[in-house]
Amino acid sequence: MSAIPLTARGAERLQAELHRLKTIERPEVINAIAEARAQGDLSENAEYDAARERQAFVEGRIQELEGTLSNAQIIDPSTLDVEGKAVFGATVEIEDLESGERVKYQIVGDVEADIRSNLISVSSPVARALIGRGEGDVVEVRAPAGIREYEVLNVSYL
Repeated sequence: MSAIPLTARGAERLQAELHRLKTIERPEVINAIAEARAQGDLSENAEYDAARERQAFVEGRIQELEGTLSNAQIIDPSTLDVEGKAVFGATVEIEDLESGERVKYQIVGDVEADIRSNLISVSSPVARALIGRGEGDVVEVRAPAGIREYEVLNVSYL
């Protein structure tokens, strides 16, 4: 398996989720299964079936997180010599030249991307267009809705 790029903050969030799953979720599921078994006949026990499904989900997620974290390559953009250019982990403020709308995105790995939190995947069309660009540059993004032009207003490394 190849290295999985993560920001330090993204790795911390995944570690916290893994810890919660192992220390809170897993014991709760084990208790729910034990309680359902105590009720008798398992063939028609909906609580038992639901608890087993939940256990499968929790164990699968634990394995997924452990695999991701064991192959993680933590990248701190503030330690890179990039001279104001957008790179993995950078926060980039852009303005849509057509609408004037401004937005800030942090370029992150695929596993930590969350558009609601303005965390965009390094493999997304917007991030690919921004990589290597600096303040004042105009980029074209080929999106499903068509070609959009954005001006890079600011690049920071938080």
